[in-house]
Amino acid sequence: MGEKREARIYDRVAWRYDLLETPMEKMLFSRLRRELLAGVHGRVLEVGVGTGKNLPYYPPGVELTGIDISPRMLERARRRAENLGIEVDLEVMDVEDLPFEDRTFDFIVVTFVFCSTSDPVKGLRELGRVLKDDGTILMLEHVRSENRVLGKLMDWFNPLIRWMFGPNINRRTVENVEKAGLEVVSVENKGPKILKKVVVRRVAG
Repeated sequence: MGEKREARIYDRVAWRYDLLETPMEKMLFSRLRRELLAGVHGRVLEVGVGTGKNLPYYPPGVELTGIDISPRMLERARRRAENLGIEVDLEVMDVEDLPFEDRTFDFIVVTFVFCSTSDPVKGLRELGRVLKDDGTILMLEHVRSENRVLGKLMDWFNPLIRWMFGPNINRRTVENVEKAGLEVVSVENKGPKILKKVVVRRVAG
């Protein structure tokens, strides 16, 4: 199988990715990352680790694995981990085809990832497979607006945004979690209503 489109896109923008997101990081994202990761422990998988923006916020003692489809994004994550003195296993990997054994991780962390995956339901099913029975998936994602007019606008503009920058702006990620056979424990708006924290677990039984 050839290189995925998503890998090519993020390889291309890796050198300027952090710069593009600096305003939102300072205004909102850094605080949300800190809140999201405050309670994680044990064996942790971060999907779409990108340039490593979450790395400063992990509590001490976690056994962290970070994966991303883009080698160039991971190069930047490795440099960030070295600068922070953080031990993390960083691997080029596709969330839709994970090599880990079933029920491996206590926590899975996902921040702004399922807007970009080619088959989000397949990727979410993989997360459910590698999550322990009592494990938790913590997601921070932007989704399609529930507002009728704004949602339609996002649908119309999505092809252009996807072509220019890579992500989809109209993903129905909470619905995709349910389609993947996982349990949505909670959904919380974080600032704008299109930005949501989603807590997910395996379906009991």
